[in-house]
Amino acid sequence: MLKNKAEELLQNALEERQDLFLISLTIGTDNAIKVVIDGDNGVLVEDCMFISRAIEHNLDREEEDFSLEVLSAGAASPLTLPRQYKKNIGRTLEVRTNDDKKTEGKLEAADENSIQLKWKAREPKPVGKGKVTVTKEATIALDDIKEAKVIIKF
Repeated sequence: MLKNKAEELLQNALEERQDLFLISLTIGTDNAIKVVIDGDNGVLVEDCMFISRAIEHNLDREEEDFSLEVLSAGAASPLTLPRQYKKNIGRTLEVRTNDDKKTEGKLEAADENSIQLKWKAREPKPVGKGKVTVTKEATIALDDIKEAKVIIKF
């Protein structure tokens, strides 16, 4: 009962604020509701408050006791949805594929099925001694990604 009502209230709030989207919704056995959201333009405290109020003000604590936590995905959280990749175009990602190969590069493009990374690498010269800097590109299917994180640089 609580799960269905919370899901419905959350969906209504996200329809009203289409710049926000759901990363996860969990409801523990102790009725602890945890909502993780992200947004096309990031997530402000006010966005979390909006979602929290949309749920909390429409649930009756007399019917069921619950706790509610609404938070943003966070800068260090792995990317999980195609929409998250699209909003991070131009940023540097570290991507680990299902075969445990790691690639770090600038996210050039993203769609519903894959991402495109570009990076510079030092490779031996084709002729002679020394190394030369080359630009590399890779297109990686989202299904092949085990984990992808934005690299925060200061």
